[in-house]
Amino acid sequence: MSFAVSGVNCAAATPLNADLTPDLSLFTEHCLRLLAEGCHGIALLGTTGEANSFSTAERRATLEAALKAGIAGDQLIPGTGVNAGPETVELTRHALSNGVRNVVMLPPSYYKGISDEGLFASYARIFEAIGDDRLQVVLYHIPQVSGVPLSHTLISRLIAAFPSTVIGIKDSAGDLANMQAIAAAHPGFAVFAGADPLMLPLLKSGGAGCITATSNLIADSLRTIYDHLDDAALVEPAQARINAWRTLSNSYVQIPTIKAMVGLKTGNAAWSRVRPPMVPLDAGQLADLQDKFVTLP
Repeated sequence: MSFAVSGVNCAAATPLNADLTPDLSLFTEHCLRLLAEGCHGIALLGTTGEANSFSTAERRATLEAALKAGIAGDQLIPGTGVNAGPETVELTRHALSNGVRNVVMLPPSYYKGISDEGLFASYARIFEAIGDDRLQVVLYHIPQVSGVPLSHTLISRLIAAFPSTVIGIKDSAGDLANMQAIAAAHPGFAVFAGADPLMLPLLKSGGAGCITATSNLIADSLRTIYDHLDDAALVEPAQARINAWRTLSNSYVQIPTIKAMVGLKTGNAAWSRVRPPMVPLDAGQLADLQDKFVTLP
C-alpha cells in the first residue's frame, strides 16, 4: 500500500548543553547516525525531543541545524503543534519555507473536555491560515500526555475536509486495536505506531510504520522488521531485541531514561541532561540502568 509518508521514523531526543540549551552539533550528529542505522526519517521536536519545553526560536534553530547538516527536507518530520494556533502556523510556515512539508501536529491541549467541533475548528483554522498545498500533516494522538484524544469521528472529518493535507496519524496511546481500526477505515492514510513493539502487528494490519522513542537506540532492528516483514527468521530476533530495549527504556521516567541509554550507547555523558521539569536519573538509577544495559541483546 502506498502512503504519503511511511517507514521507521525516530522521535529524536534532543541533547543539551551545560546551560540546558539545545546542543545543535550533537543533535545533528545523532540524526545523521540514526539515518545511517536505518531510519527513514527524523521526527524531531516531539515529546521525546522535549519540544514543549523549548521556545519557538529554539525549535526553529533546531530544524535549521538539521537541514544545514545536510539532512534532506523529506527526511524530517518536525513537531509544530502547540497550544496557540498562531504559533503553530508560524512554526509550520517556517518548516515549509525550508523545504520541509511533513509535520506532526498536536491538538491544542491546555483546555480539557474539548469537543470534536472545537478541535476541528482549531485544525481547520490553522490549515486555512497556512494556505500551502505542500503541507502534509500527521496528527498526533497521545491522550495520556495531552489529555485531548482524537476521536475516529474527528479523524474522518479532517480527512474528508483536507484530504491532501491530513495524511496520517501518530498513535501513542498504546492501543493497537485503535490503530488497526483507523488503518482499516482509511486505506492509504498513514497510521504510525508510537510504541516500538507495536510496529510489527500494525504493519501487518495496513499501518505505515512507526514514530518511536526507542528508535533512538535500535533503529536497525526496526528497519529489519520494516524491510523483511514476512521473513520470520529475521523478524523474530529483531522483535525480541526491540521488546527488550523498550522494556528497559521504561524502567524509569522514559525521556531521561532514553537519553541516559543514548549516553551509554555513545559513551557521551552529556546525553544525561534534560530540561526542567524533567530531571536526570539519579546515581542509583543510572547504575541500575547501566548494569541492565550491558545485558541487552
